[in-house]
Amino acid sequence: MKTFGTYMLRFLFLLCFLTTFKGVSQEEEPEVLPEYSKYKDLTTKTWINTYGNIRIAKRLFWDAQTHLRLEETDATPFVGQVAQVYNRHAIGYIHSKYFNVRLGGVLRLNFNTDESSTDRNLVPEWRIWHQYQFAQALESMMIYHRIRIEHRWTQGFAEDSEYIFRNRWRYMFRMKIPLNNHKLKPKTLYVAPEAELIMQSGKAVVASPMEDLRLTTTLGYILTPRLTVAAGAMYSQGQDLANGGNFKQSWAMRFHVYFSPDFRKVKNKLPEIHLTD
Repeated sequence: MKTFGTYMLRFLFLLCFLTTFKGVSQEEEPEVLPEYSKYKDLTTKTWINTYGNIRIAKRLFWDAQTHLRLEETDATPFVGQVAQVYNRHAIGYIHSKYFNVRLGGVLRLNFNTDESSTDRNLVPEWRIWHQYQFAQALESMMIYHRIRIEHRWTQGFAEDSEYIFRNRWRYMFRMKIPLNNHKLKPKTLYVAPEAELIMQSGKAVVASPMEDLRLTTTLGYILTPRLTVAAGAMYSQGQDLANGGNFKQSWAMRFHVYFSPDFRKVKNKLPEIHLTD
């Protein structure tokens, strides 16, 4: 008997295929690509993130995320200066301990890190996002499959820049492996390797469907049933929107705080599924 999650997964892959095909076919003039692929200079970034999952009912929770992202410049190497500030929120529904969904919006503030630019210093970016996460237990570890779809409106820093619409199709595979315990519980140190592929579609996407490929390893520590801290490193690369023959790449240090307050009168325990990314 097929489960709800199986039907949902098939529907998402079909939707992804149809939207991507439509976005590519609408573009009339093909982009002129270089003879060979080129990689831009490697940049370094620092990401500081908080993830809050606040239980508001038996099956409902509020996903409240804030992200501060810094990027190196000539004047501020390595750690860099503020490049983006995220506010991502959603209402989530727990179908079971192995499957949950979320729907919400994002306000991202993009800062101009080009020190030679005379354009605007700040522009907002708007998104609607929905997410489908599957979990499975394997021995003492947990494995997660996350599908996140984002509908985004972006704008350049030039004064006369218009908003363009794109879709992002994201799949992430993640593991959480306890190192000093047989299961994930308080006072447990864990390692979390993950890989995420981010594709994009839309009229502005001509020859650059692969926006980002992220490879990350994180080391985390569960302080209490409701509080976890983690840090890790991420390598990413992806095609430049303006020219698909050019690839951007970066190293990022990532620092996370996960908190999950629950004001209901229930037993204080770790969430049965991973709700924190």
